[in-house]
Amino acid sequence: MSAKQLRQLTEEDVAEHNSQGNLWIIIDSKVYDVSRFADLHPGGAAVLLAKGVAGKDATEAFFGLHRHEVLLRPQYARLQVGVIQGQTELIKPLAAGDNSKVPYAEPTWLAAGFHSPYYTDNHKQFQKAMRKFFDEVVKPDALKCEDNGKRISQSVVDKLAELNIIAMRLGPGKHLKGLTLMGGIVTPEEFDYFHELIINFEIGRLGTRGYVDGLLAGDVIGLPPIINYGSPELVKQVVPDAFAGKKFVALAISEAFAGSDVAGLQTVAERDGDWWVVNGTKKWITNGMFADYFTTGCRSKDGYVVLLIPRTDGVETKPIKTAYSSAAGTAFVTFDNVRVPVANTLGKVGNGLQVILSNFNHERWMVTCTSLAAQRMALEECLKWTQQRMVFGKPLNAQAVVRSKLATIIARVEACQNWLENVTHQMNNMNYDQQSEHLAGTIGLLKQFVSRTGRETAEDATQIFGGRGITQTGMGKFIENYHRTSPYDAILAGAEDVLGDLGVRQAMKKMPKNARL
Repeated sequence: MSAKQLRQLTEEDVAEHNSQGNLWIIIDSKVYDVSRFADLHPGGAAVLLAKGVAGKDATEAFFGLHRHEVLLRPQYARLQVGVIQGQTELIKPLAAGDNSKVPYAEPTWLAAGFHSPYYTDNHKQFQKAMRKFFDEVVKPDALKCEDNGKRISQSVVDKLAELNIIAMRLGPGKHLKGLTLMGGIVTPEEFDYFHELIINFEIGRLGTRGYVDGLLAGDVIGLPPIINYGSPELVKQVVPDAFAGKKFVALAISEAFAGSDVAGLQTVAERDGDWWVVNGTKKWITNGMFADYFTTGCRSKDGYVVLLIPRTDGVETKPIKTAYSSAAGTAFVTFDNVRVPVANTLGKVGNGLQVILSNFNHERWMVTCTSLAAQRMALEECLKWTQQRMVFGKPLNAQAVVRSKLATIIARVEACQNWLENVTHQMNNMNYDQQSEHLAGTIGLLKQFVSRTGRETAEDATQIFGGRGITQTGMGKFIENYHRTSPYDAILAGAEDVLGDLGVRQAMKKMPKNARL
């Protein structure tokens, strides 16, 4: 029924429809005829009658049980028969590209009345366009794939490639030269790590942790070694197709024998003339199920070496079932006498660990960005829920213990945000070597801090949502996903205990020799 056909009704009109078979309710000034739907209601018609909402305003009861998105589904929107005369709709979804008005739901630089030394008007324009793109194009696919476990839709990949988002996710650098970024909103010369942070925040806000990694995270961590250490011919062969979304890359470092202990790699590469012959296995390889190339760490008789291995004879991938969606394409990879051209060597033989370790800073920073964005989304969900959930005749946020939990979550999120933005500012003002020298330990400590606070927030949010926080659908579906998958951020790109130790060891190396109490 169109808006013009909707009847102007009074509350008295609605009150006449209050029995089984003749049941109307009011939700946020809109009148719904649920007479036929009542028997299909999960709780049956009796629930609607017993709750005392038949023929009355059911707004409070509805939002105590359902998300607003339920009303927007076509099958329920069709039930609307009118509006209450003189009343206006209060609860509306944000338009695509709009920022949340919930306090602390967005970083302060996006909140009205606040300022930041880091972000320019160009960053704000870029963020608005990126938010709109993710709302309209990426999020529907993310929700679908997170549930069905399928890889990211190629149509979404094509649109990411069209705007050069795949390329931008590698950060600023020579790889952006000559590209049109986000329809021309930002030039390759202007693009910096705060632009990339914005992309990662929009990714983290999806609330679909498996899809977040399935959103070509393999390219983000597998392409830099090719760009930085591959021959010009190899770069030309692989990188344009990857940026165009035609080919996919996975970073193949972790093994059952070697996770954070990168030096423990047991995959072996042996020279045979102009070829390497590779044997071994890799485990927990993100995007491995659909990757066309594997940036692979190996042992050789002359030391560690990194090879770009195409999916060819002898390369087999098997899915690994983990706690998050198989949309991530997590794989166990087997290399069985795989022949790889020597031209696919990345960097010098014997310097493989340097190639691998130089890639970690950016990966860990990226994981930190998406992790914090998800944590901030959890905070927003909690703030909304505690306002609309009624307990003991009052909103949940009337309880001091709940407000205390909210205060702690807010403090964590804002502390993480400020540290992250400071580190990002340092990255903007350092070259690659300087970042490795000054920021490797700091980024390790930052990632440890954000991932730990994330798990603490996940626990607090679950307590706030109660049973809904452990239910994969309905009001607490985001919190359930976040609680179940937040430990990934503490493990991927380096376990948090290892990174904390790295940060302290690097600090100890720089301790002045004459420092004494």
